[in-house]
Amino acid sequence: MTDSMIGARATPRLVFGPSVQPGAQSGKRMLPEEVAVALSFNGTTQAVMMATPEDLVDFGYGFAQTEGIATPADILSVEVETLPKGRDVQIWLAPEAEAKLSARRRTMTGPVGCGLCGIDSLDQALRDVPTAQPSAFRMTPAHVMEAVASLPAQQRLHDATRAVHCAAFWNGKLTLAREDVGRHNALDKLVGAMVRIGTSPAGAVVLTSRVSIDMVQKVAMLGAPMIIAVSAPTADAVTLAESAGITLIALARSDRFEVFTHSDRILEESHVR
Repeated sequence: MTDSMIGARATPRLVFGPSVQPGAQSGKRMLPEEVAVALSFNGTTQAVMMATPEDLVDFGYGFAQTEGIATPADILSVEVETLPKGRDVQIWLAPEAEAKLSARRRTMTGPVGCGLCGIDSLDQALRDVPTAQPSAFRMTPAHVMEAVASLPAQQRLHDATRAVHCAAFWNGKLTLAREDVGRHNALDKLVGAMVRIGTSPAGAVVLTSRVSIDMVQKVAMLGAPMIIAVSAPTADAVTLAESAGITLIALARSDRFEVFTHSDRILEESHVR
């Protein structure tokens, strides 16, 4: 095992247990890195998140998109500066886009498990989101299970550390995937990768995490019509997905899944030509 990889490093530890004879066994375990990442817009820090220091340019583009701050057309450049105590993702916006900063102003330090820390109003936390646009995108049950079964092959950091989330995109196959210690960060990185290369959102976002309201909000801002998650949703995430026109599939495995909203996008095998 190497002592480091992008986003993770080997850390000394002792192993105790009946299978370790005699006493403890020394060695190293690969663990994900977690650093403070500032997201700064036109020189002003908008958010500070604890995140895995990988794919941070994608993180900047994705955060701007999913938080309604800026679209890729509004972004002039994204630069990542390494500082003694973390990373500063410096996002530079066109002058006409700066007004959006005041609409969703954040001054927050976000732990990896929280996507709403520091929002200063209930209206911001429960913001309106776009409704999924009509499209011809459909999946069969076999496709859904194939998407979930394909996910482990995209989880390089998870294989090494067993401690990160993954967000991936399926449009006939898994075409993109991003990982992070935070589930919101992983999703933002995926969205950023997609908008940077112009990937159509007509497909399914596949998540290794639970589905909360803010995760549905982010997918809605991307414009994807479907979420597939291996864990459960909250009841209010289901309500939001229903109103946003998003098909929400959860508790998905390689042999079963549950559909909570807009099941019309799931085609029976007999209907597929």
